[in-house]
Amino acid sequence: MITRIPITERVLDCFPSGRYAMVALLQLLDIVESDEVETAAVECRLEPCMKMNPAFIDAWAATPEKLLMLVMHELHHVLLGHTRLFPRMTPVDNLVFDAIINALLCRMFPEPEHTGFFTDFYDDTSFPECLLRPPAAWHPDEVVEVPPALSGKDKQPVAHLYQALYSSTGAGYHELYDVLRETLTDELAMGIVLVGDHDDTKDASLSGHLEDRSPLLFEIVRSIVERWPQPPDPIAGRSLADLLQEEQVVRSPVTSNRVILTRLLKRVGGVSTNGRTHRAVAQDAIAVSQPVPARDRRAVVLNAMDVPVLLYRGESSMKRVRPSGEQVHVYLDVSGSIGSLKGALYSAVEECRAFVHPAIHLFSTEVADITMNRLRRGECRTTGGTSITCVARHMRLNNVRRAVIITDGWVGKATGEDESTLRRARVGVALTPCTGQRSDLEHVTNYWAQLRDRS
Repeated sequence: MITRIPITERVLDCFPSGRYAMVALLQLLDIVESDEVETAAVECRLEPCMKMNPAFIDAWAATPEKLLMLVMHELHHVLLGHTRLFPRMTPVDNLVFDAIINALLCRMFPEPEHTGFFTDFYDDTSFPECLLRPPAAWHPDEVVEVPPALSGKDKQPVAHLYQALYSSTGAGYHELYDVLRETLTDELAMGIVLVGDHDDTKDASLSGHLEDRSPLLFEIVRSIVERWPQPPDPIAGRSLADLLQEEQVVRSPVTSNRVILTRLLKRVGGVSTNGRTHRAVAQDAIAVSQPVPARDRRAVVLNAMDVPVLLYRGESSMKRVRPSGEQVHVYLDVSGSIGSLKGALYSAVEECRAFVHPAIHLFSTEVADITMNRLRRGECRTTGGTSITCVARHMRLNNVRRAVIITDGWVGKATGEDESTLRRARVGVALTPCTGQRSDLEHVTNYWAQLRDRS
């Protein structure tokens, strides 16, 4: 009698020993054999579980390498959180998203034993199914052959993007979607069996951000993915976290946030400590009108025209007391997890402009600088992901010594040179309402503030 190995053990065995923190994941994530799902799916509740269809596993992921690709595909979906980047997913969205994830995984694991999971399951003679797998006998360093299903002239634009997806050129979500929407309908996309769960009709308890619904699962999955082997030549566009997208933010002022953020900016900028404001006396030049002739260009012109001049423009100086200190560089988190809070954060920064450096640094996995006027207009550029690495790199390259980071705190821990950069600076962190957490930035932060979602 042959004893069938439980799927939990098979999943654990498919990962190289001691890597990816899988033991920690399996202690938290209950793996259940279930025919309720067609392939596999992760339910991200407070007690999360990964449901795996045993018939699908036996038929298409029987080897450790193929099972590894299936689990990695699911974890990538969980971490990227495509539902928070695209609130209402269509069948075409799902297919394009899977095409990009599959290409990313194939770049990570290019051996035929791994890529065979996709080449066996998907047919390269059928469109759009061929987009979900690499070409036959594919190698990342060789010329990408076009699948038979993309050989026609009408599919030429799709073929070019497919070649880019599996070559050093790279292709992103919007590039694929813009081309596919001309040739692909939702009805046609619905006929393709996708790996994982893409059902938008689930219970509302499963909606929302993973870090809210299951924060411990989010932390463990993130630590696993941080240890994933990276492609030898990482390419922009391989993941949705690499796509810098334009957004428009509608400002929504919260009066109390202006007070909270101003207090933090003053402390970081050296304007105040322990609630006491430091002030300095400065000589300011002011414009005055006087009867005494002075070097006034307007008066010279009027005299030349024989027009009598009664008053001349001049300057005088007077002492003024003003707060001392420096303007602070503000790094504003605009990642997908911030969601609808962006409007309140934009308003808070704009209302504190007297204490803020003229360039506002929007950050996700990249830093995009905008002016205060562009911030006031609601301009936003984001990749959807989040990383403290880009903030530390920007501070290092621009010699930033005083910074306030406005974020929900889910930015990853700074290590190595990034940690040193943040420690050398005076850093304040303003956490977003409700969802803010301190653990990622606690070791590099000098001052904290908690923003509110209402006055």
